[in-house]
Amino acid sequence: METHPQRREPDHARAARSHGTVEPEHGASAVSPDTGFRLPGTTRRVPTTVALPVIAAVAFGLFTIFRVHTAGTKGGPAILYGLAAAIVTGALGLYLVHFQRTMITETRAVAYGALFGASVGWNYSLGGETVLKSCGFGLGMGAVMFVVSLYVFRTHRDREPHGRHRPRTTQRTRLPQRAPAAH
Repeated sequence: METHPQRREPDHARAARSHGTVEPEHGASAVSPDTGFRLPGTTRRVPTTVALPVIAAVAFGLFTIFRVHTAGTKGGPAILYGLAAAIVTGALGLYLVHFQRTMITETRAVAYGALFGASVGWNYSLGGETVLKSCGFGLGMGAVMFVVSLYVFRTHRDREPHGRHRPRTTQRTRLPQRAPAAH
């Protein structure tokens, strides 16, 4: 008689399987995935739809401080530029993420491209570049962001909140024909 070492699984996984709520053979797991960031000292999680725009805004603010500082503005004014950049891009990013579920794929990609292009173009102008050169750089970076975000949104359609918004059908529907009126 052979004895195999038994693998000990957590009590919640065993209890869930005993009640038929988890089917591990179909890829389900008893533990829910960790979504969001945990606040220090609490058990609450900050949703990723809030945390990622805030992190991006802080990073953009720090980059703005660096850009302004290297252009010659030192101390407090450089920090104010960075703070203003972080607040504005953070607010616009949170607004975009909040309403992105109501947008179709192309509109959402344009919105991300416009926010990114305008932010990077403005930041480029802080280095003393001309307005035309800054606008061109921002337009180019916005176009790159549009293409990248459109690619990401199109290849991950299963995760879209509204699914495939334009299903292709081979069968066309015809409107019923109205009979001619008899006089």
